[in-house]
Amino acid sequence: MSLAELCLLALALSMDAFAVAVCIGLSTVRFSLRNAIIVGLYFGAFQAIMPLIGYFVGGVFAERVTAVDHWVVFVLLVFLGGKMIGGSLKKDDGIEKQASLAAAAMLPLAFATSIDALAAGVSFAFSRVGIVPAIVLIGTVTFVTSAFGVRLGGVVGIKFKSKAEILGGVILIALGVRALVQGI
Repeated sequence: MSLAELCLLALALSMDAFAVAVCIGLSTVRFSLRNAIIVGLYFGAFQAIMPLIGYFVGGVFAERVTAVDHWVVFVLLVFLGGKMIGGSLKKDDGIEKQASLAAAAMLPLAFATSIDALAAGVSFAFSRVGIVPAIVLIGTVTFVTSAFGVRLGGVVGIKFKSKAEILGGVILIALGVRALVQGI
């Protein structure tokens, strides 16, 4: 795999994380570089770790994971998207809401958006890809796109408030449905 192909793969793998990061940005009161870095680190780390796991586990575990991965992604993203929509429909009590960046909120999102990276890691084991440069590139690209996604979502969220939060929930649900349809 050439460097150009690896860059395209890294960008493609980061798109789910980017979309979720935009949704997180939609739910923030105001943009914070610290929050963008936290989101980028969660998603970037998972996108780097999952191909490494896939690389070492190889074909043995791949068939079992790919049999259910789309269901895991579907359930997590639909649940989180529904929760986001439900929260946006509640009456505004004047208290500004802030997206949770706690591990309990971020870990399921980071996991759900990185399952496809596990499969990419399995393919790396069979295609003579240098795993260290690959995971560094994938993690870095995901970090940057996710941090940018938080910023982009924050800009849109300020202008459209609850409508943007509904849109964010719909996007999460759509990503979950897309994962399910592609997996079936």
